[in-house]
Amino acid sequence: MHTDSVTRLSPPVGYGGLAIALVVASILSLSSGAYPVAVGQIIDMALRGFSDDTTARFVVLDVRVPRLLLGALTGAVLAVSGALLQGLFRNPLADPGLIGVSSGAALAAVAVIVLGGSGLAGWSQFAGQWALPLAAFAGGTMTTLIAWKIAHQQGQTSVALLLLAGIAINAIAGAGTGLLTYYADDSALRSLTFWSMGSLAHARWADLWVAGPWMVATLLIAPLLARPLDAFLMGEPVAGHLGYSTNWVKRGAVLLAALGVGAAVAVTGLIGFVGLVVPHLLRQLFGAGHRLLLPACALGGSALLVLADCLARVVVAPAELPIGLVMALLGGPFFLFLLMRHRFA
Repeated sequence: MHTDSVTRLSPPVGYGGLAIALVVASILSLSSGAYPVAVGQIIDMALRGFSDDTTARFVVLDVRVPRLLLGALTGAVLAVSGALLQGLFRNPLADPGLIGVSSGAALAAVAVIVLGGSGLAGWSQFAGQWALPLAAFAGGTMTTLIAWKIAHQQGQTSVALLLLAGIAINAIAGAGTGLLTYYADDSALRSLTFWSMGSLAHARWADLWVAGPWMVATLLIAPLLARPLDAFLMGEPVAGHLGYSTNWVKRGAVLLAALGVGAAVAVTGLIGFVGLVVPHLLRQLFGAGHRLLLPACALGGSALLVLADCLARVVVAPAELPIGLVMALLGGPFFLFLLMRHRFA
């Protein structure tokens, strides 16, 4: 992994460009869709607090604003989590899915969808509308803790063993998800298919209250790991000699990524490649130093996912594509480009 921490783009210019991109994406998100709303109406609502067009007011404030906020938070936390893990593993191809959080969340969510009326009926009745997001969050956190427990031996955590444990857990969770899918009825199949492809279409204010605090906490705590991760770029022994507790750094980065990604996956479904694409691109502009890279990833991830959501809404209007599918179409070729670049480097 490239360890040069020299900034290629001045922070004011870089952050300013990303902020402008996020503002433009936000305006497009609020104005575009099956029911178009003029930008002037949106500005009028923001200034006056209400609108004479009650339909436009409902569409913007009750449908699109929570969708925009959830998309921005999800994109930010996925990108920041990717940057944390890439810095920890010293590998630009690292992704939050490596440690098993996404597959664990998917397995728990699919279990609720398929077994919510039978084996997990008690949980569904107890948790109500929170049954799926809470189960997904718990599943992602549990698989991460299992991987961490396997890799943590004699007071030390092996990054290589953590990756291998994540691969094994991903395989087991994938098999469990496939088994549940095989036994699902038509209604459950449709629900889990759309959830597995990721979507912001059903974003509600309630989703923000459930997952938002955890994602915000992740974004606020992540910069505290910037300097230790910079030291990790020079190798774990060097980080230890510089006075950092390498075990605590690894534990903090992994658990923080699990916290943020688990909360995001719980309410949006599986959305891939944000944690891979955004940190890699912004590292070319801001350098490898995490003090500048992590805030840039938060802005860039938000802008990218909000723009992808706008594209998902309009490309096949009045229907819409799952945002996970849009990100896969964008991120898949980029991932192959990275692989080919490293192969011939």
